[in-house]
Amino acid sequence: MHQRLPRRDFLKAAGFGAAALSMQTSCAQPKPQAQRKPNILFILVDDLGKEWVNCCGSEWGVTPNVDKLAQGGIRFTNCYSMPQCTPTRATLLTGQYPFRHGWINHWDVPRWGAGCHFDPKHNASYAKQLKDAGYATAIAGKWQINDFRVQPKVLNELGFDDYCMWTGWEADNPPSAERYWDPYIHTKKGSKTYAGQFGEDIFTDFLIDFMKQHKDEPMLMYYPMALPHGPLTPTPDEPNVTGKEETHLAMVRYVDKMAGKLTQALDDLGLREDTIIIWTTDNGTSGGLTARLDGRMVKGGKGRPTENGVWEPFIVNCPGRVPAGVVSDCLTDFSDIMPTFVELAGAELPQGHVVDGKSIAKVILGEEEDGSRDWIMAMGGGEGRVDENGRVMPIYEYRDRVIRDKRYKLFIDTNRQNEKLVDLLKDPAEEVNLLDSTKPRVMAALKKFTAVAATFPEKDAGPRYDPNPPQPWDIPAGTMPSDLKKRK
Repeated sequence: MHQRLPRRDFLKAAGFGAAALSMQTSCAQPKPQAQRKPNILFILVDDLGKEWVNCCGSEWGVTPNVDKLAQGGIRFTNCYSMPQCTPTRATLLTGQYPFRHGWINHWDVPRWGAGCHFDPKHNASYAKQLKDAGYATAIAGKWQINDFRVQPKVLNELGFDDYCMWTGWEADNPPSAERYWDPYIHTKKGSKTYAGQFGEDIFTDFLIDFMKQHKDEPMLMYYPMALPHGPLTPTPDEPNVTGKEETHLAMVRYVDKMAGKLTQALDDLGLREDTIIIWTTDNGTSGGLTARLDGRMVKGGKGRPTENGVWEPFIVNCPGRVPAGVVSDCLTDFSDIMPTFVELAGAELPQGHVVDGKSIAKVILGEEEDGSRDWIMAMGGGEGRVDENGRVMPIYEYRDRVIRDKRYKLFIDTNRQNEKLVDLLKDPAEEVNLLDSTKPRVMAALKKFTAVAATFPEKDAGPRYDPNPPQPWDIPAGTMPSDLKKRK
């Protein structure tokens, strides 16, 4: 259900200070849509939970630009990612859950290889669909599910016209470990170190140049940020910062600055009312960091199916197309991103490709108050393994997962057994197990989730790919990355 809050109440709920109450805020209904197809700017932050985002209830107050996007758009309060990088990124590209696309565990292709890669011949990508619908497409930031040494043009094959990417930490190539200062970046001209520069500045400048070059045609811009994933680093704005917490805060402030920089560029180019901005994060914060959220301390939950690992901020903004000042409890997860982008762009879903997600385009455009879901799901994490045949496969036949609605949440273990049921409204820390409850509402939720889980395959898929040629750095069959010493 959408909540259109009074101006003062919204700013208070979003964490704005008293000075922000004097801001001019528009909560008007969106104007009729222009004929032009909307641009899409998709910003995916790396390793950041709600406890660091002010408009989501954080007490840090370090995200003013993101808060403005929420104030002028829709903030979704029931959005799930997957618990870790690789499952999330494959899910949002394909519109499929990890049990279907097979990228259930983390697999760092540039470091571990073994022939595995995100194969354009076997996997869908929303970029392909939008490119076929007439969009100019670009990506900048972090990828890590292909090795650009082996597949230098794979992003073109996946539907991106142009790209500016940290390569990931490539085995046997020490400079490639750098994503922040002196970053090692891959473009159409090849891969190299950009001495004396900061990676996030290079990525945003690239996207702004792309906007300028293609401002007269519909654009898709995917920005999977490197920040604020470790290693902790000072930023150009705070070069002398020290200490874990203060350095992380500096990195989050720079995340926010990049959102403001791109938004301002859209304003300057006259593209703001034609561009739908989506701002979200790929999973929770790293476990060594703790912040206060809605009055309670929350430890980073990256890699875990608990709410601090998968319950993400999800903000959509476009003046005139997206309603302003809305807090929506519509259920959505990252399998919905692909079909949503396809509908927003007037594109078509890929033929012969099962899509698990449901479009929330009508909710984003203010045409509906709620989507078609009554549950969302998250699963995945940990390292994959190379089986005896040399293929990368999941570590379990059936990965543990969680299913939830707007109130209740079921944990299912690797033996397909119901493990825990919690009431998120009364128990946000997920401490009280209600599996044995006889309350009708709780029993109804358990029955619903159990029926949903019964529709999932009994065995999870593995990644779909034709193996790349063998490389010197490939880890051997029968191993996991953790079986090896840390690779340089």
